Amino acid sequence: MTEKQLSIDALRMMLNSRYFEEKTEELFKAGQIHGTTHLANGQEAAQAGLCMALDKADWIVPTHRCHGFTICKGSSPKAMFAEMFGSRAGLAKGLGGSMHMPDAGHCNLGSSAVVGSGVPLATGIAFKLKFDSADSAAFATSTNQNPKLCPPQPVKNISVAIFGDGASSRGSVHESMNIASIWKLPVLFYCENNHYGMSASSDKMISVDKVSDRASAYGIPGKVVDGNDFEEVYNSVIEAASYIRSGNGPYLLEVMTYRFKGHSKSDRRLYRTSDEEQQWMLRDPILLFEQKLLESGYMTQQEIESLEKECKEDIENQAGQALDTCSDKLSENEVLNLVYASEEERL
Repeated sequence: MTEKQLSIDALRMMLNSRYFEEKTEELFKAGQIHGTTHLANGQEAAQAGLCMALDKADWIVPTHRCHGFTICKGSSPKAMFAEMFGSRAGLAKGLGGSMHMPDAGHCNLGSSAVVGSGVPLATGIAFKLKFDSADSAAFATSTNQNPKLCPPQPVKNISVAIFGDGASSRGSVHESMNIASIWKLPVLFYCENNHYGMSASSDKMISVDKVSDRASAYGIPGKVVDGNDFEEVYNSVIEAASYIRSGNGPYLLEVMTYRFKGHSKSDRRLYRTSDEEQQWMLRDPILLFEQKLLESGYMTQQEIESLEKECKEDIENQAGQALDTCSDKLSENEVLNLVYASEEERL
């Protein structure tokens, strides 16, 4: 893939994520989707930069603010809308909703409403990836002897534990980093720092200046990245993934970004000033990237506007197609059969 094509594909991902969130908000306001949702408008470079730098067989475990990562990893927006409509055509057959969108076919284990709970799951995936590697026998032996002396064992694929600044102080996150470091597990700890855990500002809730400062406590590399700059995110993930694939163990990236919307759809953002929000709006990752595409000559203004129109219409069409399936829901018996299915039946 040429650098030009990669850049155009990245913009498409970011636009699809933005328009998906805008359409989701519209559907909630119209009363066509129920429950709650957590929008990620403004965080698109952090999503696309990560997913474009990964291999198709690399796994991700997103947070409850999962829509953009799910789209960028390859899932169908139609199936995602269907999930929120409660349709059997949804990614979780309509049983998960906005915060629970698994897609094993695209190596996405799915998210959870429990803050930070995906981090140990991603660490478990990394354990499986390493154990299944060519030197799995040596790895198994080392965990029973002195794992710290285990030599680097290159792996083909990695897992990514995505979490926010609000989850960065949870015990499960630190436990995962500790065991991943000891066993040199192929996991990228990806902290999407949007500066707020619900209404709590991260600078008032975290004991260090940067989440990435905590990496040294576990003997792993830590780096801060401008999460509104697609190129910086993409290159940093490439660097981190290369380190991990070489068998060196985990890596922590802290990706600094900002959510334009509230924590959830009912959040009026009374804890933030309009001046702060306006300053971040000037750093809209999509507008910044479009400007770079213009300056590089990869796209003209007309081509950008054409792509924006194409992506917006596609999201509208997929939402409409999903809406047509909203009455096709699993019966109570079908749900119970899924809940009590054997492992063989679930597979």
